[in-house]
Amino acid sequence: MVIRCCVPALVFLCVGSVAVASECPAAPDHSGPISELLEDVQSAANEQEAQRINTQLWEYWADAPDERAQEILDSGMSRREVYDFVGALADFDRLVDYCPNYAEGYNQRAFVHYLRRDFAAALRDLDRALALSPRHVGAMSGRALSLLGLSRIAEAREALREALDLNPWLSERHLLAPGAPLADESIDL
Repeated sequence: MVIRCCVPALVFLCVGSVAVASECPAAPDHSGPISELLEDVQSAANEQEAQRINTQLWEYWADAPDERAQEILDSGMSRREVYDFVGALADFDRLVDYCPNYAEGYNQRAFVHYLRRDFAAALRDLDRALALSPRHVGAMSGRALSLLGLSRIAEAREALREALDLNPWLSERHLLAPGAPLADESIDL
């Protein structure tokens, strides 16, 4: 017999008289190194140096709370890379269910939603990722792209500018160039 019972802040699966809890630990705190890297990328001499720094940022963001979460994250990312979006979404759903306070689970799920052109779903996940990790430049730029996909141009422009304040080398910066989709044509440059 399986009975679900609630205890404040935890849900246990009760099997007979033995309670089993599955709880994700807190994500590693990489805020110090991330802050340093964001400072470094702002003063990068060229795009190649900025890309090296950006790769380091992603290594921190993709450092999951524990081995189980890392396996789920890696599986979802691998599935996404081979266009198995249904499988990737299933993995990222499992990850956010298991680790609801880990920003990268939401960010990666948002990326799959974005690739499927479900911009509203992507935006919901990106907002959650940014609530958990406000300086996650990848989620910030993804938010700008999702807003663009929803034709919310002014909001997309502002979101991209906020991301570029942290990392001026983002490839999406070209979306603000004259004639580009997020160019503010009312401003003479």
